[in-house]
Amino acid sequence: MTDEDVLDFAIVVFREDDHWEAGMLPVALTSDLRGLIHALRQQPSMSGTIGLVAVGDEFFVALRVFGDRVNLFLSDITASWDWPIARQALDFLDVPVPDEAELDAILQDEEIALPAGDLSIFADLGLDEMELGALSGDFELLPDEVLSSIATRLGFSEPFERALDSVFG
Repeated sequence: MTDEDVLDFAIVVFREDDHWEAGMLPVALTSDLRGLIHALRQQPSMSGTIGLVAVGDEFFVALRVFGDRVNLFLSDITASWDWPIARQALDFLDVPVPDEAELDAILQDEEIALPAGDLSIFADLGLDEMELGALSGDFELLPDEVLSSIATRLGFSEPFERALDSVFG
């Protein structure tokens, strides 16, 4: 994708018969955390179902659902001022939305992203906390590029890219 085609998307990733599969979810789920979690619970998987959401060129959300357990990672808490799913993610994590003074302090440095949630969300699959933190803070990468990199590191790059291509060509 180029800068001009940056769009919102949500992808479900799951293991079936020892291989990864991925599919697009309705774009409406990029602003509805409860609906996204419900959709992920509908897809059984051997190692939990993964949800990856990119919101434009702003931020991403990663989820992992194991039955009733939900692990969540938000790449940048400042997105909670402008985007419903980011605010919902902070509510889910019981992390307060930064007030205006805190937001101004954070935004003083344009090269900082403050993630929230479970940095070890993919540690058992081979992506440790430090690497996820570094990826989420890399301002040279757009959210879809970060998610593509995560997909590559976790071994589901081909299904991830096929799912994106099915919609964005």
